[in-house]
Amino acid sequence: MARKKKKVVRKKTAGKKTTTRTGAGRRTAAKKAAPAEMLLVGTKTKEALKSYGYNVASDAIDGLNALVHRYIGQAAKRAEANGRKTIRPHDFITE
Repeated sequence: MARKKKKVVRKKTAGKKTTTRTGAGRRTAAKKAAPAEMLLVGTKTKEALKSYGYNVASDAIDGLNALVHRYIGQAAKRAEANGRKTIRPHDFITE
């Protein structure tokens, strides 16, 4: 006589938060912000950084991209503060 296989049914756990164990207790894992759109050409940027004779970490381009986004935001605020809708080269000058 042949045996029938039992069907395994698993319940879905909807809405369960991921937690990590840290020294004093449990805390929910922090959500990562959505990555900003890449504005740099990775291969060209990495090549330029390597020309200084150093290795380049895999996330270095992401850090530089975040810096470019921040400079663009600051330049836009400066142009707006001066009553302009055009971003000019001097808007990128940092103090």
